[in-house]
Amino acid sequence: MNTTTATQPVLQTHDITKSFGQVPALRGVSLTVGAGESVAIMGPSGSGKSTLLHCLSGVLTPEIGQVSFCGEEISSMSDRRRSHLRLANAGFVFQDGQLIPELSARENIALPLMLTGTKKSKAFAAADEVIGRIGLIDLRNRRPGDMSGGQAQRIAIARAMVARPKVIFADEPSGALDQATGHEVIQLLTTTARMAGTTLVMVTHDINVARWCARLVEIRDGLVHSDRRLDIESSKNNNTPIHEEVML
Repeated sequence: MNTTTATQPVLQTHDITKSFGQVPALRGVSLTVGAGESVAIMGPSGSGKSTLLHCLSGVLTPEIGQVSFCGEEISSMSDRRRSHLRLANAGFVFQDGQLIPELSARENIALPLMLTGTKKSKAFAAADEVIGRIGLIDLRNRRPGDMSGGQAQRIAIARAMVARPKVIFADEPSGALDQATGHEVIQLLTTTARMAGTTLVMVTHDINVARWCARLVEIRDGLVHSDRRLDIESSKNNNTPIHEEVML
């Protein structure tokens, strides 16, 4: 089942397959994600949800099928070209943040801009603006090892957003946090992406996290099992599981 968006497609896959050795991870997935959409990808462990995220972002390439990223077919691109495309158009938020421990919060946030050639002074100014907006300006000179998990993950979100990317890819962004802190981090991530008009694709095992997105794609056995719209506000206030088994 595939839901085609009415907006300009930012990400598309067509019948992609991906295996690791003899183990199939994706078995022919077709998906379209439009500009500004927020999409949660859920599924049991080993269902292929993280593999799908990595194929959408060009970190992995499928054996069969096509992937389009911001209007460019990336399946057959060189690693270098895909890396350049990601740097220019995407931001990433991982479960453990993956901040560089030797750099301050300010330097971590500014890094994506400097990697694209932005002058250090301008990159730092942009970093200060973003860190100020999320209320952590007092942490700008602090290194990741001197932050709480929630603080570090907020800095990771700021780093992902600083270059105003077209797409944010998030892989279990609250998975290492307690429930209350995770809730705050997901609220920041989804609200910031929505206000910027940035497409958000997020892998999660938590239905309460998925409810912050406008669309839920469930993956099972390497296939799209369901693809549906969510009413964000009513979903966040409704404790009824969408599919209990996807929370495994």
